[in-house]
Amino acid sequence: MRLLNATFILYALIFIIFEALKSTGVNFPEWTTSYLNDILCMPIILTICLKMVHYLTKDRSIKISIAQALVLTCFYAIYFELILPQFVDRYTADLVDVLLYFTGATLFLCLQASANMKQKTLP
Repeated sequence: MRLLNATFILYALIFIIFEALKSTGVNFPEWTTSYLNDILCMPIILTICLKMVHYLTKDRSIKISIAQALVLTCFYAIYFELILPQFVDRYTADLVDVLLYFTGATLFLCLQASANMKQKTLP
């Protein structure tokens, strides 16, 4: 779990620093402003969900399943890439964003699985 926690903190810091710098007028390459948040989104959201479940149930053995991660990622993709662009000009439908959401979810699942393996091998 330490790897998952450390990765969450790293991703959250990258997101916060990036958004803070953007808001002060720092210019970044277009790919970062278009795609960085999309790859960070699902690992951050899924880790928050996992931590909330741990907190509410007091059971740290609960893990997010592949199906749960896929469903949540689909909801995000549908909402941010199909629904919001119809109503808010700031959002645009982009297939690359969808692929990055799923890449981020896959990264989260790999980190979670890696954390589980390390947990089970410790005495």
